[in-house]
Amino acid sequence: MDLNWKLNKTEHIVQDEWIDFRKESFILPDGKEFLPFYNYSRRNFVVIIARTKDDKYITVRQFRHGLKSVTTEFCAGGIEGDEKDSALLAAKRELQEETGYVSDHWKHIYTIPSNPTIADNYAYLYYADDCEKVSKQHLDSTEFLEVKEYTEDEINDLIKNNEFVQPIHLMGWLMVKKGVLSRV
Repeated sequence: MDLNWKLNKTEHIVQDEWIDFRKESFILPDGKEFLPFYNYSRRNFVVIIARTKDDKYITVRQFRHGLKSVTTEFCAGGIEGDEKDSALLAAKRELQEETGYVSDHWKHIYTIPSNPTIADNYAYLYYADDCEKVSKQHLDSTEFLEVKEYTEDEINDLIKNNEFVQPIHLMGWLMVKKGVLSRV
């Protein structure tokens, strides 16, 4: 049985440099039309689980609009136009811009769709080890981040207390702790 839905019609509701939010109709495998179905495209992004030379994990605290609260999470950011072929370049850039840290020891953890039910972008997860501070932050005009370092136990406590809630960041943490790393 062919389980694919066939795109019938697309209406772009919002389409700019940040998002392409669409209203679409599909023909289902049984031949019936399904509408409306809303989905979106955003930039692919990177998430970096970074550990310092003294075994602390580098996190950032920042306001998240969806939750309307400040969260603690790993460093992350969008893959920009000139980095489309290299998520690793974006990961290195984001780590240094957001935290001032760099690393010579990088491993790809996993690449995963961010929300496959309604979005078509991917998250590229990386692990950076033996990070060292080399500069101050270089934030974008809308970024207000506080860098915090935590031990493994402290990260686990944040998770237990529902203070570390980004799902893909949590998945990356668990994969690192379970030793599930891809090859770069």
